Amino acid sequence: MSDIIQNEHLVWNLDKLNDHDRATRFVMRFQQSLCVYSPPVEQLYTNYEIIVPDDDKRKLIILPNPHAFHDTFSHINADAVVQTSLFIAPDAEGKLQLLVPLSNGQRRPMPLGVGLNFIQSKLGANVPFLPVLAKGDLREFKQSMPMLHLHRIVLSELEIRTIRKSIQNKLVQHFGFAALGKAAIG
Repeated sequence: MSDIIQNEHLVWNLDKLNDHDRATRFVMRFQQSLCVYSPPVEQLYTNYEIIVPDDDKRKLIILPNPHAFHDTFSHINADAVVQTSLFIAPDAEGKLQLLVPLSNGQRRPMPLGVGLNFIQSKLGANVPFLPVLAKGDLREFKQSMPMLHLHRIVLSELEIRTIRKSIQNKLVQHFGFAALGKAAIG
């Protein structure tokens, strides 16, 4: 674990969040469904565990599975991972929703699967929407409610083929999100 501690982009500090426990429970919901990108090492982790250190409950450590080296993608330039203006947040009942920006500055909440499909339809059949997380994406809004800001990977077709399959499989399995360009999974 000392190697991970040296990669500070895999240590998420929750000091700026009011409700650490709620934020931790929220982000744990995505451990099996969203990939994590680390800019300093230019790696995308598709198989990882989120650890809360016993001695510091205000931190989360993203721990890549050391036995699944094939689930870590290297040499992904930081320019290929771009911020979106999309957020995932729970609704009043705890169901996941995608907050999609509107032209008037407001955000339209949509059930997560519906929202992901909506974004894909806006991008078109030739541009896959491949959401990922990075350090700093866990935030709070309204009364300490946690939310996640999404990044997306934008690579050439050749570079993206294997990554697309990994990300799509996770999204389909957990959110029913399958519309990812004309060359869907495969």
